[in-house]
Amino acid sequence: MKTTAIIGGSGLSQIESIKIIDQQHIKTPYGDPSAACIIGELEGQKVIFLARHGNPHTIAPHKINYRANMWALKQAGAEQIIAVAAVGGITPQMYPARIAIPMQIIDYSYGREHSFLAEDSDPVQHIDFSYPYDEALRLQLITSATALKLDIQTSGVYGCTQGPRLETAAEISRMEHDGCDLVGMTGMPEAALARELELPYANCSVIANWAAGKTTGEITMPEIIKNLEQGMAGTEQLLRHFLLHTS
Repeated sequence: MKTTAIIGGSGLSQIESIKIIDQQHIKTPYGDPSAACIIGELEGQKVIFLARHGNPHTIAPHKINYRANMWALKQAGAEQIIAVAAVGGITPQMYPARIAIPMQIIDYSYGREHSFLAEDSDPVQHIDFSYPYDEALRLQLITSATALKLDIQTSGVYGCTQGPRLETAAEISRMEHDGCDLVGMTGMPEAALARELELPYANCSVIANWAAGKTTGEITMPEIIKNLEQGMAGTEQLLRHFLLHTS
């Protein structure tokens, strides 16, 4: 089996069931990653874990050094990446506490270091990003979720906003018109950087709340925490099954 790296987002700063073997503080040409790469075992398989927002959770989405994170995972031996993220639900099937495995991305972020190819190069290089998530890896996650009878959405479009504030109702309305089903703040440039490094990459989104304008009340932290706890419990089951049964 390929060595899997798991990127933990909000609500998943660590996985308690990982048997830690080593912690690697990797220096990169792009600065320091968010945290040490945790090298461990889960269900008998080697796994690398990185807390996207640091551990403890202190780094805002627009301040994450995405290039350093992805470079460090590659240097630590990652051969494929599952990125876990907390998101808001826009369309009816994306309700709170549900897990979604999206198929596409629309990027609304700005000002982020989004490429390893940003320096002058001869010739200029371009990656094919028509399908941003690795389909084989996506299907393996879906197969594991089906075996566990987890309530998941097997498709959808992830809209990546800048953060750290939540969106306005008008912004969500525009995103829905654009075709977005989910809204998050960390999906890009992470996915594109993985493609540049030739690392298969899939996203596992945990829906923490209805997006702005999709509920009659305010979005509250207690609501988000409750939904994340439920969704992340299912996500850990999914990851364990994936590692145990995927070869």
